[in-house]
Amino acid sequence: MPASTAATAAAAAESADPCCAEPLPVLGRDVTVPLVTGGEVTYAALDYAASAPALQRVWDDVAAYAPYYGSVHRGAGYLSQLSTDLFENARRTVAGFLGCREGDQVVFTRSTTDSLNLLAAALPADCQVFVFETEHHASLLPWRDARVTYLNAPRTPGDAVRNLERALADRDPYGPALVCVTGASNVTGELWPVRELAAAAHAHGARIVLDAAQLAPHHPLDIAELDVDWVAFSGHKLYAPFGSGVLAGRADWLRAAEPYLAGGGASRTVTRRTDGGVDVEWHDTAARHEAGSPNVIGAYSIAAACKALTEAGFDALVARERQLIRTVREGLAEVPEVRVLSLFGDDAPRVGVISFVVDGWNSSHFAAALSAEYGIGVRDGLFCAHPLVRTLLGSAPDEPGECGAPEAAPGERSLNAIRVSFGAGTPDEHVERFVRAVKELVSDGARWSYRTEDGRCVPDTDSEATAA
Repeated sequence: MPASTAATAAAAAESADPCCAEPLPVLGRDVTVPLVTGGEVTYAALDYAASAPALQRVWDDVAAYAPYYGSVHRGAGYLSQLSTDLFENARRTVAGFLGCREGDQVVFTRSTTDSLNLLAAALPADCQVFVFETEHHASLLPWRDARVTYLNAPRTPGDAVRNLERALADRDPYGPALVCVTGASNVTGELWPVRELAAAAHAHGARIVLDAAQLAPHHPLDIAELDVDWVAFSGHKLYAPFGSGVLAGRADWLRAAEPYLAGGGASRTVTRRTDGGVDVEWHDTAARHEAGSPNVIGAYSIAAACKALTEAGFDALVARERQLIRTVREGLAEVPEVRVLSLFGDDAPRVGVISFVVDGWNSSHFAAALSAEYGIGVRDGLFCAHPLVRTLLGSAPDEPGECGAPEAAPGERSLNAIRVSFGAGTPDEHVERFVRAVKELVSDGARWSYRTEDGRCVPDTDSEATAA
């Protein structure tokens, strides 16, 4: 059930019974936080698009392995051998989770950003890169040594395919090319027509890399079915701890490129020459781009998350998430002052990521009130997708606005939005509390005074006149 068959996935999700599904246990589900108005409340983590809480299953698996931690690949001791097996088995688990083809490589990295920078460093000479302005900065910015064509934001999935086809057909000279596209937007949550874009790329002699940072936690992925050349994603969005990522796909460009990092592990042999220099033979496996001591626990945690999501069943996870999306969207639709941001329209298939603005509110002020008065954690800003958010807000490309650091004071307009995001670990109560809080803030206003501090809107705890 890959991303390009979104309509099929949506139909299957609609026919499933989300009332029978329970949220997956995650760390922090019982954490309480203080409210500025007094008392405490269970924290509602609704910022999954930035970092999803780790699954309890993943944490337990890591904790069980931790006493057996050892160096990998070069140790003769039992723990080293055990860790090596675990590391390489993690690679095979991830390959299975992604539906990798024979000959594909799985390279462990630090994050999606690291994965795409690795691929950027492996591009052949004179490669042209095509990327939509709608991308997260992780996939918009790494291509500094290539000729880049930035495509305008499409307004339908069909427009995306047609715009790409025209750009690829017009490229000159005709040579190696790469298309970079997201699977699900980190701003709107909308699913992109990945398979159709891959077909367009291949028809014009280009390759394609899929930024699956937002897609992988919400939908099953199959590299062969989608016919993409590479997939990149991060562990910390896939319910695993920070510090691990994956680049998986075709081996030829990676094998031909200089190692991403030079050092031990990437080198097969190193010898001195008679002139005093050094000759190096590099590995042609994934190890070529994994120099240094690898993040074994990070790789293991990603594999544990892949297993946990697969065993939970994506049909049930997708169905339950669609119910949460419906609750949020229907609730926001009841507030005329709220405008939900979208490229493809209300009926577009999407994951649990929704961004919006509220008339009369600075986005930082609204997010601060959700946190301080309701114990709800969301994100405000430009979400490291500045061109996309500016396009959705209808602003000039150079209008002031910073990702996560709005300069406008409470009550003043800012070029920023509010993002609520959720997933497999989100209880119904969290999204219900969020909808209720939005309605109360819009109708009644904040119950506390706020001020701007270091570019952020925060509760004014120094003032005696704290009630707004």
